[in-house]
Amino acid sequence: MSVQVEKLENNMAKLTIEVSAEDLEKAIEAAYQKEKNKISIPGFRKGKVPRAMVEKMYGTGIFYEDAANTLMQANYPAAVEESGIDIVSRPVVDIVQIEKGKPFIFTAEVAVRPEVTLGKYMGVTVTKIDTTVSDEELEAALEKERNNNSRTISVTDRPVAVGDTAVIDFEGFVDGVAFEGGKGENHSLEIGSHSFIDTFEDQLVGKNVGDDVDVNVTFPEEYHAPDLAGKPALFKVKINEIKAKELPELDDEFAQDVSEFDTLAEYKEDLKKRLTEQKENEAKRTKEDEAIKKIIEKSKMDIPEAMIDTQCETMIEEFAQRIAQSGLTMEQYLQFSGMTIDKLKDQVRPEATTRIQSSLVLEQIAKDENIEVSDEDVDAEIEKMAAAYGMEADKLKEYMGEAEKTSMKKDLAITKAVDLVMANIKERAKAKSKKDAETEE
Repeated sequence: MSVQVEKLENNMAKLTIEVSAEDLEKAIEAAYQKEKNKISIPGFRKGKVPRAMVEKMYGTGIFYEDAANTLMQANYPAAVEESGIDIVSRPVVDIVQIEKGKPFIFTAEVAVRPEVTLGKYMGVTVTKIDTTVSDEELEAALEKERNNNSRTISVTDRPVAVGDTAVIDFEGFVDGVAFEGGKGENHSLEIGSHSFIDTFEDQLVGKNVGDDVDVNVTFPEEYHAPDLAGKPALFKVKINEIKAKELPELDDEFAQDVSEFDTLAEYKEDLKKRLTEQKENEAKRTKEDEAIKKIIEKSKMDIPEAMIDTQCETMIEEFAQRIAQSGLTMEQYLQFSGMTIDKLKDQVRPEATTRIQSSLVLEQIAKDENIEVSDEDVDAEIEKMAAAYGMEADKLKEYMGEAEKTSMKKDLAITKAVDLVMANIKERAKAKSKKDAETEE
């Protein structure tokens, strides 16, 4: 294998990767061996048709697609390593040449990590944040604890109300025909969450357990499935169960149930202390975000669109994994929320861009300040992770490859860069006007 690198505009590059004719032949033969038992030609038993006969009947390129995919997957990682460039996007591949007896050639267009010219990052001014816990905040936290320690009870003596969870079976129809992905059983739907499209949830309010409800909604004009966009739909819904929360009384008994304290007064004092710590941690993160944002504003970097696209895709994949834990597929989420993948990408794009910018400037700070991460730092982090997972550190270390350790070192260097920036910040009271803020900067 050989690779050539062509630098393109806007921090993009094209890798031209050449694989020997011998390797191409092996890949074609492997594709034939994988598929031969599925090929049927009169006069031959299944699995016994010679490759030459198959290629004569269906064309010499019949196995090219499988062979090409095998060769690209096998050779792209090595080509990236050989190229020596820091790639920050998924490749867009194109086959240049695939023909028996000749080398297999393909290209991969990729984004390259951009260079960063840092602005001011020492002595950044951030807004001072009050971390005092008010009486209203304490009462809200107590109410949240009541909700967290509530019992979920089945309701049989009244209809569905906002705030309830309705356990439903449903099936959707457009023009009288059931559509794909529009069916579910025993789905828990929080009424008032607006997680389903249009007025779906509203139409269940006032209905009782056992009711069959016709829910009429209209899909948004800009819907991810063109055959459903803008169309009215009928959902046949069966209400299997109504669930509601039963809240405990706020008294000494409640304090004893949820904590190690004997009285509500003691519990409230401890809760206030924890809320103060929480507000201090939130303030710390807020000030970090403000400092990094200001560093980004003063720095220069040309981020390739492909890098942002890749980050958007990663974030959507993470979101899909989270909603899967609640039993909802991405397809179902898109249908009931009226979203599309393109809309989701547009929605996460600002955060994706910020994540990339933050990572780039912090990595550059770590580089410029010669921040190093020792093996002891890595071991200490592994100890923390092992404690969080309830594992032995040595066992966790066994599961980690060099790639994971390298990634950990990178993350720890970024953390040290943040610590350096925050150790040198200047705090100011919130500016009374835009002019004051500009003056203080």
